[in-house]
Amino acid sequence: MKLILYVLLLVLSNRTNPGTKVNGQNQTQWCVASDTATDSALQEALDWACSTEGGANCSLIQPAGICFQPDTLKDHASFAFNDYWQKFKTQGGSCDFKGSAVLINNNPSHDSCNFTVAP
Repeated sequence: MKLILYVLLLVLSNRTNPGTKVNGQNQTQWCVASDTATDSALQEALDWACSTEGGANCSLIQPAGICFQPDTLKDHASFAFNDYWQKFKTQGGSCDFKGSAVLINNNPSHDSCNFTVAP
């Protein structure tokens, strides 16, 4: 019975978290602001990600958007960085933002704010 539950959970988790392959294993990753990035570097990277050139969908981090809270530069940058990277990672987009971003394996989604994952 435990084995059946384990297999079922494994199948469901792979279906809802497509992720990338790391060492032959499925690994879901998100791109977020680095703890060591300066505010000025985060702001510059956020501005670029949300520009027409960057292409991130930043409407959800605007006032009244479901990802506006917490209203911090780091949280807004994390949402924008992840949106950009998930959209463009298969086309050569990176999660770097001049050293202001890092890849993580723990889902940063919170409350109603869903950080997307693309295969």
